Formats: sequence, C-alpha cells, structure tokens
Amino acid sequence: MSHRFHHLFLAGMFALCVGASGSAQQSSAPREQPKQSKEAEPPEEDDSSKPKEYAFNPLQADRELKVGEYYFKKAAYGAAVARFTEATRWNPTLAEAYLKLGEAQEKYKDHKAAKEAYSKYLELAPDARNAPEIKKKLARM
Repeated sequence: MSHRFHHLFLAGMFALCVGASGSAQQSSAPREQPKQSKEAEPPEEDDSSKPKEYAFNPLQADRELKVGEYYFKKAAYGAAVARFTEATRWNPTLAEAYLKLGEAQEKYKDHKAAKEAYSKYLELAPDARNAPEIKKKLARM
C-alpha cells in the first residue's frame, strides 16, 4: 500500500467514524416532529370496518352454495347459514339458496328466519315441484 493511499484510507475511516458518532448523537436527541392537523392526515383505510359490498355475481353465489352444502352435511348449521346467506347476497334471485337457507335455519332452530327464507323461495319459485311441501311447512311454523 502506498503511503498516500494509506493516509487517504485512514482519513476516510476517521471521517466515517466521526460522522457516525455525530449522527448517533443527533438521533439520540429528541427532534420536534412538525405537528400536523388531523384534517391533513388521510383517513385510515381499513377494509374490515367497511361493510361488504355485493354485486350480482352468480359464480360466487354458486361457490357459496356448494360450501354451504358441505357445512350442512357436516351438521355445522351456523356455518351453512352464513354461506347460504352469502349466496343470496351475491345472487338475490337464486331460489335454491333461499331454500337451503331455510333448511339450515330450521336445523339451527331459528324458525322465524327459516320462515322468511322459505317465503322468499316461494316468491322466486312459485311453481317449484316442492312448493306445496314448503307451503305446508310454512303453515306448521
């Protein structure tokens, strides 16, 4: 190593050390943060606090229906109710979702909700094969 290079190297290292200790001293001293008014800050975006928006989506409704059927078969009626409800939100004209929702609500012992779901089913599918059976069920509730 040449004497000149060695000297420059040491000078650079010294400057680096002094600069680092100086910045360490600066960072340990509390700095005043500029105060911003609440109005200047953008509102927090938290998707979990926003209500879910539904748009007509028959594919999603079918998925929810299939998952609901799975839960229904497993006797997880609360989960089935949630999925069938989701299906009705994605496709409010899907009569089968209301029928399944009524069945799940009935098993879940929520007869008022079951009655509403069955009534909606009959409104959407008045000529369904099982319409007379559902009407009898409604009359008994």
